[in-house]
Formats: sequence, C-alpha cells, structure tokens
Amino acid sequence: MELVAGNRRPRRWRAGALASLSIALPAIGATPAGAVPTPGSAGLGDPFFPLSGNGGYDVASYRISLGYQPGRDRITATTRISATATQDLSSFNLDYRGPKIRSVAVGGTAAEHEHAGQELTVTPAEPIVAGSGFVVEMSYGGEVGTITDVDGSREGWFNTRDGSVVVAEPRGAPTWYPANDYPTDKATFRFEVRVPRGLETVANGRLVKRRQRGDKSIWTWKESEPMATYLATVATGQFKLRRSRVNGIRSLTAVDPKLWKRSKGPLRMSERILSLLEELFGPYPFGQVGAIVDDAKSIGYALETQTRPVYDRPPSTVLIAHELAHQWVGNSVSLSSWPEIWLNEGFATWAEWRWAQEAGGPTTAERFEELQRTPADKPGFWNPPPAALPGPAQLFSEPVYVRGAMALEALRQQVGGPTFATILRDWATANAYRNVTIADFIALAEAISGQELNALFDTWLLQPGKV
Repeated sequence: MELVAGNRRPRRWRAGALASLSIALPAIGATPAGAVPTPGSAGLGDPFFPLSGNGGYDVASYRISLGYQPGRDRITATTRISATATQDLSSFNLDYRGPKIRSVAVGGTAAEHEHAGQELTVTPAEPIVAGSGFVVEMSYGGEVGTITDVDGSREGWFNTRDGSVVVAEPRGAPTWYPANDYPTDKATFRFEVRVPRGLETVANGRLVKRRQRGDKSIWTWKESEPMATYLATVATGQFKLRRSRVNGIRSLTAVDPKLWKRSKGPLRMSERILSLLEELFGPYPFGQVGAIVDDAKSIGYALETQTRPVYDRPPSTVLIAHELAHQWVGNSVSLSSWPEIWLNEGFATWAEWRWAQEAGGPTTAERFEELQRTPADKPGFWNPPPAALPGPAQLFSEPVYVRGAMALEALRQQVGGPTFATILRDWATANAYRNVTIADFIALAEAISGQELNALFDTWLLQPGKV
C-alpha cells in the first residue's frame, strides 16, 4: 500500500521484542491428537486482529461468481471454497462482513450456519476428517460496501462514477466474499463477474474468457499463483484496456478513459521499472502484470493487488515502482503476522527510492542523509519504531515506510552494495510464495554478510526516538 500525498496512511536482538515478532499462530497443516471432532478456531490470534483468519483447515482455491449492477450497491454472489481439514472438524469458521447469507452447503449437502459480527460459523451435516478435502459453497446477496479501520482508512467495495473497485488491505476482503482472511493461507482464485453490457470488469491474473448473454457481459479471470485474500480485486466500469508484453510478461492495463491522458506516460515507464526491480529482486514472480487506474479518490491510496495494482488516480512512476515492488515483497514473499508490515512497506519504499535514483533523482544514500536530518521532535516521523507498533492504528504510519526504508539503507551502507544486492535477491527468490518473519530476514542478512546485525536492526526497528 502507498498513501497518496494529501490523503491521510554486539548484543542480540532483544528477546522480548523478537518474541513479539515471531508470534505463535496455529500452524496450517498441524493436526491435533485425538479422534473427537472439535470446532476450528474462530481466529488465529494476530496481535492486531485476533479474529482474522480461522483454524482447522487450509484453503486451496476460491471460485467467486457474482452479478453486479452499478448504482445499486448490491451484488448477488456465490463463493465456492475448496479446502483441506487440518484437524477433525465438527464446525469451522470463515471471516465474513458482507450481504446476507442465503444458503451454505458442504460437499453438496446443506449445512447449518450462524453469522455474528465478522464470524460465519459453518456446521456440516457430518464431521470432516483431518486430512480430507472438502468444498463449502455459500450463496449470498444484498448491499455491499466498506469497513473503516482503527486508523480511519476504509477498505472493501467502493462505488465509482460508473461502477466499483475493490481494495482490501488489511481486512476488507470479507466485505464481499467469505474467506479465511489471513496472509498465511494463500490460495488460487477464479472470478466470474456479470455486469451490464458495455461495461468492463478487470480482476487479478489472466482473462480466461469474455462472453455476452442477453444484456449482460460475463468476464472470467483466473489467478493461478497463490494469493492472500486481501490482494483480490474486482473493478467494473468503463475502461481503456491495453494488452502488451512487458519484459516478456503479459500485461493488461485498465484505465478510466477520463484519466488516460495523464496516466499513459507513467504507465509506459513500467517496462523500465520492472527491469530495475528484476535486477533487485530476481525474476518477476507472476504470470501477469499491469494496472487498474480508476477515478476513485475516496479511497485515498493505491494498493498492490496481485498482478494488477489499483490506483485511485493517475499514478506517478515512483508510485508505480512502489506497488510493483510489492509484487515481490508483500505478495510473493508475504508477512506471517500484521505487526511485521515493515517487511512489505519498508522494502517497497526503499525500492521506490532506488527507482528515483535510476530516473536521475537523489541516490538512496543522499535521501538517507537528508532524512537523517529530520528533527527528533517531528511528530510521527521517528515514532513508533517500525517493528514496535503499539497497535493497528499505526499499521500504515509514516515510520513503517520511511524509517523502515532507512533501516534497509543503513543495512546497505554497513554490509556494502554488492552484499546488500545479494541479500535482497536471495530474500525474494528463496522465499517466493512463502510467509516470512523479520527474524527470518535478519538471519538471512547475517548469513550472507557474515556480520552480526542484531544491533543495527534493534536500533532501527525497535528503539524509539531519532536514530
């Protein structure tokens, strides 16, 4: 995520702090002993969002079929989830804040369900045995919208002048489909969206087919690489669609016609940006790339939705660099708990600095030196430390981005440019499609550099005040 300017978002690594960053969440794939079926947990215990995610199963895929009529704020939808039980389940939960559930079936048989708050509890007709695959299908419909997080930002289903667009970090996905809404349970996605004829619909991944049925257009999209739930998007409206290849990768951009003139220049720089990012992080991790540019200023930020970032206005090349960097650091290499958001935002911010340097701007070292002169008493710049956030209201605070990027530049200056380049590339390639922790990054950086780096990271990521 990147906030748009003018809109709001030798001692060892301290044992207590490290414990807070290596949170013991229920492991997907772990089956408890005993044969008595029990309910899957209604949350994974994240320090910021304890009820996000659910225990007892691992999702393999989502198939979302929905109909949408712009201007009515309503959808009619079915979500089909294929999963594997990781314990003997008497019931299981899904995260959901959307329209009214009309029916739920498990394995084709009607299942009891209860919806309270963000939890949809499903009780199948028969218990599900650990290790077995199962399919749950939910039909629902009604008004769809957004939620407001504790930092004041909104996410979910936003209406636009001629349609809608979805951005969902961190907890907006369940506003429009039931999900195991936690980054550690990635899955593949397939979207089938029915909209009035004459409108376009764009989602993640590749366009499988487009067909007409009466007065409806039906668009089918598929993301075959594993994706966290918050990275799913669907945008509907009038778009200029442009297909091409960028560095050999299939690209599709969708731009509101009113924004095309101001967007086309920066978007054409995507090839150069992608080339630099591949030098930094290794081969692009997905089969598709592109962008969605919509007139949606009420969102207030851009988001790195997988394969096709969403921009709520014409983007700058620096913003494109930030969101494309997230395809590696955030989307492919994903955090294990929300307090470790530095692994996403600090890395993408340093990458945008590196792009600015490539484009003739200040070097990353010069930017670091300039920022280092920021007064100690400047509100919200140095505090809270990026890896010691007091709560979810600070999840997208300035230190996570800027002080977080400064931490990486401090690392580069200590270990040297060539070693730092190896650390970045190995981090992105060795951990592709996995979930990681800050402790994992420190271990990798120490192994490659041959240096003890806990003091550096403790200072930059954990200690309050000016560094």
